[in-house]
This record gives sequence, C-alpha cells and structure tokens, in this order.
Amino acid sequence: MPATPDRSTHPRTAHKRRPLTLTAAALSAACLAGALVGPAQAQVQAAKPDPGPRSGNAPAATAAPAAFTHPGVLVGSSQLDFIRGKVQAGAAPWKGAYDQMMASKYGSLSYTPKPRAVVECGPYSDPNYGCTDERQDAIAAYTHALAWYVTRDDRYAKKAIEIMDAWSATIKDHTNSNAPLQTGWAGSVWPRAAEIIRYTYTSWPNVNRFATMLRNVYLPKVINGSNSNGNWELSMMEAAVGISVFLDDRTSYDKAVARYLNRTQAYVYLESDGALPKTVPGSGLDTKDKIVKYWQGQSTFVTGLTQETCRDFTHTGYGISAISHIAETSRIQGADLYPQVGERLRQALGFQSKYELGTAPPSWLCGGTVKDHLGPVTEVGFNALHNRLGYPMDNTQKLTEQQRPAGTNNLFVAWETLTHANNTN
Repeated sequence: MPATPDRSTHPRTAHKRRPLTLTAAALSAACLAGALVGPAQAQVQAAKPDPGPRSGNAPAATAAPAAFTHPGVLVGSSQLDFIRGKVQAGAAPWKGAYDQMMASKYGSLSYTPKPRAVVECGPYSDPNYGCTDERQDAIAAYTHALAWYVTRDDRYAKKAIEIMDAWSATIKDHTNSNAPLQTGWAGSVWPRAAEIIRYTYTSWPNVNRFATMLRNVYLPKVINGSNSNGNWELSMMEAAVGISVFLDDRTSYDKAVARYLNRTQAYVYLESDGALPKTVPGSGLDTKDKIVKYWQGQSTFVTGLTQETCRDFTHTGYGISAISHIAETSRIQGADLYPQVGERLRQALGFQSKYELGTAPPSWLCGGTVKDHLGPVTEVGFNALHNRLGYPMDNTQKLTEQQRPAGTNNLFVAWETLTHANNTN
C-alpha cells in the first residue's frame, strides 16, 4: 500500500487548527461536480489519509465579498508590510530571496518591455510570437512593484508602470492553440503588479487603460475555462479571479470561483471521492476508460494523486500553484476557500513532494517512473496550511526549505519565498 504523503508524529500546536473539508462545494446546483458513478470494478489502491482536517461537505462558498480588499491579489497589505520589515531587518530567508529577485533580469531598472498587438502562441511554443516576452514583462512589472513596496524608491514604481503602460497601449489579442493558457499565465501576474501600484503608489495616469486591457483582452479568453489538462483551467481561473479583483467585478469573480472549485476537486484525488476521481460537468468523461486515459493512463487512484502526476511533475506544479494562489487571494478577500480546497492542496503537495525528494515510485504509480521537477510552487500552500493553520506537512516542509529561496518559473510563479515564507499575516 502506498505510504502517506505527509505525516508528523508531533503535530504543530502553535496555531489553532480550523477544519478543512474533503470536497469542494459548488456555488450552485448547476456547478456541482459529484463523483462519477462508474464501474464497480474500478481498480483502487487508496492511501490512508493523513491525520488532519476531516469534516463533511463544505458549505457553499460565499465567493465574492461585498467589497473587494486592495491590494488583494496573492499578497495583501499586511503581508507586504511583513515582507518590507523582514528585508529591511536583513532577516533570513527574506533578505536572500529579495537579493535573488533584484539580481535577476526582472529587477533591472534598465529592463525594456516588448509589447505586441497580437501575441501568437502555438503548441510547444511553436510559433512563439511575443509569448515569452509577455510573460517575462508581466513578471518584471510584478518584480518592480514588490521592489517599490520594499524600498519606497519611485524608480521601481515608475518602471512597473512603464511596463504595464506599454502593454495596455498595444495588445489587442492572443491567438493560436495555446492562447487560453498564455492569457492565463500572463493574466495571473499582471493583476498582482497592478494591485500593488494602484493602491500604494501616488500616481498612475493610465490605470483605466490598463483595466480596459484586462477587461477586454484577457478576461474573455479565460473566464469560460477549458477541458484540456487541468492545469490550463486552473491557471485560467487564477487569471480570472485576479482580474476580477482588480476590476471589482463580483459577477466574474463568482463565475471563476465556481469553475475553480469544480476543477480543483477533479484535479486532486482523495480516497473519499470513491472508486474514481471526480469530473467536471461537461467534460464528457463519463466512463472509467475515459477517466483513466485523461489521468495519463493511471488506473490506481490514491490520495494526493493529481490528474497530471503521471504526465510530469512540472505541469502538475502549475496546477497545484494555481490552486494555492486562488485560495490565498480568496482569503485576503475575506471569502476564504481554504476550508473547501485545503485538504486536496495539502495532500497534493505532500504526495508530489515525497517523490520529488527522491522516494522511488512503486510499480503501480505511473508504471514505476515519474518525471520530477515540481518547480518553485510549494511556498504559498505550505505557508497557509502548515504555518498559518498548523497541519503536519513533513515532506512539503523539507522540500520547501530545501528549495529556498524559491525563484521564478518564468511563466507565472515568482519570488514566493520572499512573499510567503512564514508569512502568516
């Protein structure tokens, strides 16, 4: 039988635990994604879940708050103040993480944006017309926004504005097969930068033009989701949630959260799901054979396994990261989704971390071979579930601390040791 992903014989007691539920509740009956009623003979070898959060179905999410909190995409004001204080004090690991960020190409004050009217992204980056440039420019804007907050040096705020203004004056569309994913990646990062600058800097004359760009160019490409591999829709919903916060758009926020909850419970398997993983309404995954094929040929389902584990850990990391990012934004917004997605996130992190750390996979898992390289994606979920809520996450903790300072994947994950290491605000 597979070993438990994350276990501690000495659970943390520093923080009072709040119950996390096993399943995600949909926002309406139309959005419910129940377990597939599939063949009874489905092969299952479920792990015994970790000791930890256990309760029944979560209540329906409150979703969009009556009024949005700003800045409030991935990092909020109290978190930003914590970061600034730690860096100014020269404290580890934040000062080292900040120095890493500023030494990167993204932190240079000579950074020059490369906007395009049409960003065309094909499969496997062929063609790549502006795709890399757009993603890197968004990360650079976010980098300079963080640098501005830490240093209060106007030059960084002005550089972030320069980059964002260049794109809002230029871009009209994303095209080709990878357009939804590309829009999701860049669209996840732009609002992080924009929220910090808009609500902590003195002047941004073209902020409304930037808002129009997000509303007209980005949001329509991501809001309706995707039935591709799960990391697509999760990244798209991260963009939709962040953009909705920036636009104070409660309707789009609610729609994105509903899709996110459905996709999360269909992306990470828990023993409580039954013989087969849950599915997203409208996915067409209505037989065992279709589900196994969608889960990369994996027919043994265990707690913490994801829909892309047997594809590779890199794409799995994209999905896990987006799950954690949306949950973190929801918490800042006062409509906390961790009670609904936290156990899936915790188990996914623990399961993947175990094999990323070098444990040999058993023969029933991905044919006995996994493609590792999870990426710098564990800080946000680990901080929320272990540091803030006190749940044991031994494997995730070991991997997280081993990888510090976490840098960027050059797509949509950036500087999360700086922003979220031991940041319980």
